[in-house]
Amino acid sequence: MLLPLLALLWAGSLAVHPRYMPDLVSVQEGLCALLPCQFYFRFSSLRDFATGSWLRDGSDRLRYSPVATNNPQQQVPGEVQGRFRLLWDLQTRNCSLLIRDAQSRDSGSYFFQMHPENFGRNFYPNPLTVNVTALTHTPDILIHGPLESGRPSNLTCSVPWACEHGTPPIFSWQGPSVSHLGPTVTNSPVLMLTPQPQDHGTTLTCQVTLPGAGVIVEKTVQLNVTYSTRSSTVDISPGPSSGKSEPMAEVVLVTIVEVAVKILLLGLCLFFLRPWCTNSKHLKSATA
Repeated sequence: MLLPLLALLWAGSLAVHPRYMPDLVSVQEGLCALLPCQFYFRFSSLRDFATGSWLRDGSDRLRYSPVATNNPQQQVPGEVQGRFRLLWDLQTRNCSLLIRDAQSRDSGSYFFQMHPENFGRNFYPNPLTVNVTALTHTPDILIHGPLESGRPSNLTCSVPWACEHGTPPIFSWQGPSVSHLGPTVTNSPVLMLTPQPQDHGTTLTCQVTLPGAGVIVEKTVQLNVTYSTRSSTVDISPGPSSGKSEPMAEVVLVTIVEVAVKILLLGLCLFFLRPWCTNSKHLKSATA
């Protein structure tokens, strides 16, 4: 007699605010989604007995197989374990669902239910649809200052759109300028690079993997390497490397020209002075 009465009291004691639950929530692969939910009690004495669960629409409600719950006696499927979390809080009446590392197979309809043990269940009648779309975001590459040949520079790859609750992303730098570096250097969001003249015009790619969803995105930039001199900064054009820098080649060329001019002047002097020397010898012979 007592149990049916308590069940009737419970059935009318709980309600979920429809205005806090949208009909559709969209999220990109690898990111996070929040399904907002809030409830209230008409009889506060029953709140200590309450548990909450989120279920996927189409599952067997009688067998009670949730995707997220605060009941330690209930099991959730392995494919959502650790990714779906019920944000349960009786004080703030929060029953929201957090989905992290969203995957395409997470698309579908979900509904929330509350019940205390042995006192029946209360379902929210309208399921909420989750739509998981392809990831369109790309990483951001920040170059701290101009790239000068022989001078170390920092490059940063960031994903500001990533979810802080998700699995940490994995970074990887790829390109001719970093091919000689080890994975301890290239597998970091911050790259310490000492560019060389031959790196000018080459591409550098930051690849980011979101392991929780198996999604890979990347961003590619073209390097602009300069060569510093005392008075100015001269661009280094891409092309086959001769083993010497352009300013050194100019110095060698100037030196060669100077030597050639001196040899030419010496030859001219000898050419004009030779007749004078010959006449002087003849004059000395005649006098003798």
